[in-house]
Amino acid sequence: PAVQALRDGGLFSMRLSAELGGAEADLVTQMEVLETLAYIDAASGWCAMVGSANVAALGAFLPDAGIERVFLRGSVPLVASSFYPAGTAVPEDGGYRINGRWRFASGIRHADWVWAGAVVSRDEDGPGQTTPEVIYVVLPAQEIQIHDNWHVLGLRGTGSCDFSIVDRYVPPELTMQWNPDAPVPKRGGPLFRLPALAFGSHEHVAFAAGMARRALDELAQMATTQQGQYRPSALTERHVFQRLVGESDLKLRSARSLAFDLYEETWQKICRDELIRPAEQAELRSLATYITGTAVDIVTSAFRYGGAGALFQPNIFERLLRDMNAAAQHIMTSDSAYEVHGKFLLGLADADPLG
Repeated sequence: PAVQALRDGGLFSMRLSAELGGAEADLVTQMEVLETLAYIDAASGWCAMVGSANVAALGAFLPDAGIERVFLRGSVPLVASSFYPAGTAVPEDGGYRINGRWRFASGIRHADWVWAGAVVSRDEDGPGQTTPEVIYVVLPAQEIQIHDNWHVLGLRGTGSCDFSIVDRYVPPELTMQWNPDAPVPKRGGPLFRLPALAFGSHEHVAFAAGMARRALDELAQMATTQQGQYRPSALTERHVFQRLVGESDLKLRSARSLAFDLYEETWQKICRDELIRPAEQAELRSLATYITGTAVDIVTSAFRYGGAGALFQPNIFERLLRDMNAAAQHIMTSDSAYEVHGKFLLGLADADPLG
């Protein structure tokens, strides 16, 4: 029912090109929608976030013959993917013979199609081959093997299982190129000219902001309506708690405001057909890391003040704690993003946004 509600509401089509019946929403609108969904339910927000990106990518980069197969009679499919090129692709009859195993395919249990990255293996490849050629291949979901290994701490409802493709031939119309630094879409507007880092970072900003706001709202609701049986004073009377709520609110609002401002600037630039420079990409990625870390801190504090009831399932605080930390593991809130941003600020970085 949750998947059907997201589909009926057009949320999986939020980023899809208008040419294929999607909303092709601007970046800030996407962020507002995903933030609200994450506030309501983390798994639903995550699946809408990933699913809308997956189908949008197919709509932008698949050749026309592939569009006719995947978007059958104008319908919008549900799509799962794994961007990382964990498979091998051997050229064969204009297409490729694919083998590999991929991880974290969120929404794959309800997907109609799956796409995955693979490294092309050619006979002439040798020790001098330094830059691998990467392609993305598309298969019907029934032709891939799903591994039932999504038994995890948080975001359980996303069904982000591993999947394998074993000795499958993929025809040329179901393969696509996606240059992460300088995309060349076959259809769609400025949204699809975003470099991969900028195309994906804003969604994680929105997800983290929604989760953190839910935690603060739930904490305020609990503190102002419940009195612990063994507490000498109400939680709202404690100065340390008052400071926590006030400081957390300001940190979240500050980070969110900066994120929305930067992504509005980014949107205006791509609408003017300006390039998003590597330093700007690094800043956007670093911001996603920062707001995710801030959200983890806020959610963890809410859990600590949530009382003994937060230990038991179901409880909103234990669920927020699990889901937010699971999301942070995927987003990789490491210092590397800050380091790259810092290198650009210090004039030490080269043109590679990944450092």
